Amino acid sequence: MNRTMRAYWIAALVLAVGSGCTSFVHAQATQQLPDYVPLLPEVKAKAPVIDPQKGYVVRQLKPDIYMITDGAYESVFITTGKGVVLIDAPPSFARHISQAVAETTSEPITTLIYSHMHVDHIGGAGLILAQHPKIEILAEDGTAEFLRAMDDPHRPVPTVTFRDHYTLKVGTLTANMKVGHWHTPEGDLLITIPDKKIVVAIDAFSAGATPFMNFDLTMNMYAYLKFFDQLEAMNFDLLVPGHHSTPATKNDVVIAKSYVDDVVNTMTRILGEDHEALKERAIRKYGANGWAVASVLMDSEVNECAQEIRNRWINRLEGVDIWAPSHCRTALVYDEWDVGPREKAGAQ
Repeated sequence: MNRTMRAYWIAALVLAVGSGCTSFVHAQATQQLPDYVPLLPEVKAKAPVIDPQKGYVVRQLKPDIYMITDGAYESVFITTGKGVVLIDAPPSFARHISQAVAETTSEPITTLIYSHMHVDHIGGAGLILAQHPKIEILAEDGTAEFLRAMDDPHRPVPTVTFRDHYTLKVGTLTANMKVGHWHTPEGDLLITIPDKKIVVAIDAFSAGATPFMNFDLTMNMYAYLKFFDQLEAMNFDLLVPGHHSTPATKNDVVIAKSYVDDVVNTMTRILGEDHEALKERAIRKYGANGWAVASVLMDSEVNECAQEIRNRWINRLEGVDIWAPSHCRTALVYDEWDVGPREKAGAQ
């Protein structure tokens, strides 16, 4: 049977008409909110304490290397003796970046690196450029091409671009950048600072948590899976993943890879099981409406996968009950359309 995948976002919109309706609408919305498990104690313990009046905290990762975070997003800046190199400018705390740097060093920001093109990580770059009009903005070619087409003042077009790989040398800093596609089709930067054993790999996973929806919005599941093998083979102490305010360790990579592999392997097994009874029931109800039949089958497979993953991982990683269904659906699409049917061992 031919099956069709449709991409979708589910958004909740609450509208209050007049001030007299606000309390009622709020109460109705609260009643409809799903139940999720509380944050794991170990996740809470690692979270930085952020002064709500200040809105951010700066953490030194290694000599000359700092991470700034608002608790949800992360950016890195490096002092070099010849100016500060900044990696990403999330709009959620972009207004604090120059201040955070100035509190740490007297060096000016001279270079901004785009890890990739997503607005939630570089949408504050326009503000940084306005504050530091002489900065150099560095990005790989695919990201630069996309940003030229977008013409977005919040994400200024890079001034220096490269293809495949680039080595940035500024003062005491040597940073190697390799283009990958584990996340966006335009390109993602794997940034390494070898002498400090620091890696920046934005939107791959989060330490102590599952990836965000659809395996961190990956557009290339094959490359995403391979990327974990690449990370495991690298020599580093800390990895900045862009979210959750906690740098990752090699052990976090191992755990994240185990989770992703479990989701993919579970979905592969479920797709190989017999679903004829459900298919026949759906055909009796929907007749020639093949998309309805396909939707019922896929929803059933995703739900079965998500329940298994919840049972195994709910007490090990944050967000399993929230994002496991989307991870299973992404794995279904990958296994069904990218990998395709596989013969069982020994089959004729």
